This record gives sequence, C-alpha cells and structure tokens, in this order.
Amino acid sequence: MRRIGVVALALSACLATVASAATVTKSLNQIATVNISATPSGCENNPGPFITLNGELRLSGINAKILLSNNVKFTHMASADVAADVVLIPAGQAITIAKQPSRGGVGGNPWIYFQFTDPSGRELGAPVLLGRCVQGLTNASGSFAIPSGVNMTVTGGDCTNSGGPNITLSGEIRMGGLNGRIILTNNAKFTHATSADVVVDVVLLADGQSLTFAKQPPLGGAGGNPWIWVQFTSGSGDAIGSPILLGRCVQL
Repeated sequence: MRRIGVVALALSACLATVASAATVTKSLNQIATVNISATPSGCENNPGPFITLNGELRLSGINAKILLSNNVKFTHMASADVAADVVLIPAGQAITIAKQPSRGGVGGNPWIYFQFTDPSGRELGAPVLLGRCVQGLTNASGSFAIPSGVNMTVTGGDCTNSGGPNITLSGEIRMGGLNGRIILTNNAKFTHATSADVVVDVVLLADGQSLTFAKQPPLGGAGGNPWIWVQFTSGSGDAIGSPILLGRCVQL
C-alpha cells in the first residue's frame, strides 16, 4: 500500500524546546459506502459494448483523541484532565471513482452484471444485475469494511510547563482497497461466469490511496508532566478499542 499524510495538534501556545516521542500502531476498519453507475454504448457492435463506470465512495472516518491526565490509574475523564480530538479522516470523506471505460467482447445486446471484490479478487457478495445493454442500466451500491492501518508518532515537549505540554501527532494511514467486476453474458439465467462470458476487473479504491489529515487548533493542557493516552474513535465518535497509554510526557 502507498502511505499517506501528516497531522499536527498543539496542546499549548508555545513551541516545544525539548521533545520526546512514542509510536502508536493500530489496525482498524472503516466503512466505505459506494454508489456506482454504469453507462453502456455500442451495445450491438462487434465485438461488444463499451461500459463506462462512474461513482463515489464515502468513508465513515477515523479520529484520534489525545488524553492528558495526572492520574496513572486513568479509567475515565475527570474535570482536571484534558482531551483533544484529532480528525484523521473526516466522516463522509468523498472519493470520486474515476471513469473506467471497459471494452466488452460479447455481442448481441448482452446482460450486464456487476460484482464488488476486494483487491485480491475475493467476492464481496453476489453479482448484481444492472440490466440489458440497450435498455439502460441501474446503479450498484453497497457498504464495505475497509481495513486501515494507522502508524502514528506522538511527540511531547515542554512537559512541565504550567500551561501544559506541547503534543504533536504525525504519521500515516495505509488504506485497503476495493475493486469491482463487470460481467457481460448472453445467458438470461446467469448464475456464474463461464468461458463464453466476458469478465472485466476494475479498481474502485486503490489499495493504499493517499489522503491528507486535517490540522487542528491549539488547546491548553494539564500541567505537571501528565500521563498521555491516545484513543482511536470512528467518525461518529464511537470508541475503537481501549485508550492506549503512551507514558508520561517526559518519558515518551
């Protein structure tokens, strides 16, 4: 997979003069909602029609919450603790699926099916009938869990300042992909592709597609060299796993 982006979050108004760092890795899924439209042309031509795909994919989002606490037995947020939210991938982030003209090879006004697959070719549900070429095609849609690997460095500085430490995040997210399969067949009772059918594989979301993190504004923080935790959340704010203890600020 290709690697993506950097985000920074300052938890004080001053610059860090001394910095230390910890690395956080997390594997998680986010939901991709996909809507595909297919446009046919040259339906009765030899050797067969062109099928052009258009569409959009929307992600459910990934956030991180930085938690500063002077309580080493942290189990919940107290009034003296500080939390700062970082948006890694915004909820509803849209990715446009590039037009993908695919040449057919089955003449005679074929039936056209579409099937979602993962990057390794594993089928994600049954083929969906879009329609017959000359009659116009319906859309295909679905929601799928996209594996995402987070590799993040958390850096702390000015840990003992009264205003609280300066914490920055940087790193990458490796996104899994999503593919599709166009099937052209003259068999009205189609149940699976045969040697007489034409199968064309297309990439909807490239494995490792690059996205840029959104930057966050400064936030004051807990002083006294606090313990630092990170909590990953979904785009809707639901916790993904438990908070991860990174260590005390000066010990990162």
